[in-house]
Amino acid sequence: MTYNDRFLRACRKEQVDRLPVWYMRQAGRYDPDYRKIKEKYSLLEICQQPELAAEVTMMPIKKLNVDAAILYSDIMNPVASIGVDFDIVAGIGPVIDQPLRTVADIDRLRPIDVEGDLGHVLETIRILDKELQVPLITFAGAPFTIASYLIEGRPSKNYLRTKALMYNEPAVWHKLMDKLGDMVITYTRAHIANGGKAFQIFDSWAGALSPADFKQYVLPTIERIFSELSDLPQPKIYFPGVSSAELLPHLSNVKADVIGLDWRISIAEGRKRLGDKFAVQGNLDPTLLTAPMKMIKHYAAEIIDQGIEQPGHIFNLGHGLFPEASLEKLAELTAFVHEYSEKAIAKAQGGKS
Repeated sequence: MTYNDRFLRACRKEQVDRLPVWYMRQAGRYDPDYRKIKEKYSLLEICQQPELAAEVTMMPIKKLNVDAAILYSDIMNPVASIGVDFDIVAGIGPVIDQPLRTVADIDRLRPIDVEGDLGHVLETIRILDKELQVPLITFAGAPFTIASYLIEGRPSKNYLRTKALMYNEPAVWHKLMDKLGDMVITYTRAHIANGGKAFQIFDSWAGALSPADFKQYVLPTIERIFSELSDLPQPKIYFPGVSSAELLPHLSNVKADVIGLDWRISIAEGRKRLGDKFAVQGNLDPTLLTAPMKMIKHYAAEIIDQGIEQPGHIFNLGHGLFPEASLEKLAELTAFVHEYSEKAIAKAQGGKS
């Protein structure tokens, strides 16, 4: 079996014969076999068992025929190494035992020790590097998104405490951003050194900020992370999260290769706001997977038609899969994207010759 590198080529804005496909949270609760595993083990327990974590990572490759794998992990995993106790609570998400609220709390954070504390994650990556015939994407949570959990103590809708710290104690806020930025850089480098073929920085909740606040309080750290990782040849993806369309024009100095788009902006408009500088990834609304297959294909075709207008599009969702998604619909959608985009690309190339 030959190695499928369409995803890597699309990240680099190289020509492909069909669009590559992968899905955020593609290893997850929509899969009945995964649900059986979760009856025995928690998410964190799976992560601590490299063979099992690798098995879960590979499930969508076999079942969906996607063009990339994404490491089975959680954005909170590295924070344990810097001195934060947390749990992933069913129906809630990350819950922090002692939220960070003061400068003393932040001063207590220690540098990440990836080899010492997170060797199981690195071993999972090494196993997958040997087993996969598609690229492995590893990932980290972006500092703002991680900070929102650390400060609020759990998922939030209004980020009241997070923004209060940001506005009232900017020096303390930037100290936290610096420490989390260092964590992300070290963690990501370790992933790539052990076999990761691309990485994504998830800033799932940055869209909660105004463009001005994003530029002042978050963007400098994002720019630093990608700048300090710019020597790595592996493709780099920044996903600024949901409701982030207004942030896109401010990303021009981020040394990423790909920007993820959510479903609230079209591929064409997203490229325009980004200055056509990056490859783009996205952006089907995940809830459309509840619709009839005919409607799903209609929306997917619109995304594909815009995506192939120039090189550099990876088909994905605008956010992660949810438990109610259908495995069968996902497999059919993947096949449709491959078949439709291959015909459309061939037709477009024929028209240019």
